Amino acid sequence: MNGEVNYQWRCSRCQTLYASGEIRYTCPRCGDGALLDMLPDYARIRAEWGPSRLMTDDDRSIWRYWPLLPLNDYDAGRHLTQATVLSSVGWTPLYRAERLGKTVGLNNLFIKDDGRNPTASLKDRASAVVIAKALELGESVVATASSGNAAAALAGMSAAAGLRCVIFVPSTAPEAKIAQILVYGATVLLVKGSYDQIFDLCQAACREWGWYCRNTGYNPHTAEGKKTCALEIVEQLDWEAPDTVLISVGDGNIITGLYRGFQDALALGWISRLPRLIGVQAARSPSVYHAWRSGARDVSPDRADTLADSINVGLPRDGFRALRAIRETDGFCIAVEDKEILEAMTAVGRLTGIFAEPAGATSFAGLFSLTSTGKITPDERVVVVNTGNGLKDVKSVSFTLGQLHVIEPTLTSVGGALGMR
Repeated sequence: MNGEVNYQWRCSRCQTLYASGEIRYTCPRCGDGALLDMLPDYARIRAEWGPSRLMTDDDRSIWRYWPLLPLNDYDAGRHLTQATVLSSVGWTPLYRAERLGKTVGLNNLFIKDDGRNPTASLKDRASAVVIAKALELGESVVATASSGNAAAALAGMSAAAGLRCVIFVPSTAPEAKIAQILVYGATVLLVKGSYDQIFDLCQAACREWGWYCRNTGYNPHTAEGKKTCALEIVEQLDWEAPDTVLISVGDGNIITGLYRGFQDALALGWISRLPRLIGVQAARSPSVYHAWRSGARDVSPDRADTLADSINVGLPRDGFRALRAIRETDGFCIAVEDKEILEAMTAVGRLTGIFAEPAGATSFAGLFSLTSTGKITPDERVVVVNTGNGLKDVKSVSFTLGQLHVIEPTLTSVGGALGMR
């Protein structure tokens, strides 16, 4: 295929189609809550590009899937992103977790570790595509509201691209994430308010000063960037869909992105069916779970006071599409307690060597709950997605860890600490 990418946008609510350059954020007919899905030219892509070409592509990043990304000129986008951290986003490892699988009674358990992205979270996928689009549009300032990971991702990608970045985060955001954002040179505004309040504030500021807004659940490029995680899973499983995928859910954009990626793979004939998507929420931030359980078509505001800051969202801005993703894959949603999340962090660390932050560990807490009740069967091929690295929030888990031994520099002290003579 040549450098031009042909696609349209489709409103997730009214199904209206828009040309690729016609819409900036959401459907004008339905308002801010009407998010857009990219509709690629599948017929052309099937004819000119696919697995055989991918298998000879040495680009191990999200950009290997460029015909499925909402950038109008890939050649220009690749030139702008090469030789920076933007060029290394994605292609994170998919591990076969045998020890963890035996513990929970699964024969085919895999972990997709997106804590291995440049700024250590899955949010890099979204921010990389947003920054590429901002460069394509000639934007000079980008902004986002975030509880931490999306902010760090946007700040890091902006630094690589030379764009000014303004970040709105709650004053309660983990110190490690704030430090990471500051290192990248972004302007950080600590707001005395909830994520939902800073989301609205960020959008108002972007309208006031003409900044390009990355807000998840508003900018349509975020989910399209995140869908590359699903495309990688399919390719890493030798062009087969897993049976089940577990993912933590906050604002709903990641599970939407996974659904979009699996949709693309199905439409292109890479897989023969969609995997079942299971959304795992914190019981202390359960908007999507409550909507799914009640049969509601959309989400309503709910409590948001979980320690898993990255999914601590009272009103999920992509909740409508998250519910769609769950229901259209015959999946379901569950909620887990904060205690279960902390227990999952240490269990996964000790059985796999992966340090997941609380939001990432939430999906593992869901795995433990579901396997113990038989809702996932032993021979299913299951993928659990870790969305972020635990070093971003060590405070949450530090008090649950084992005892530290402070000893004198003698063998006697070593033996005493280890209970050895």
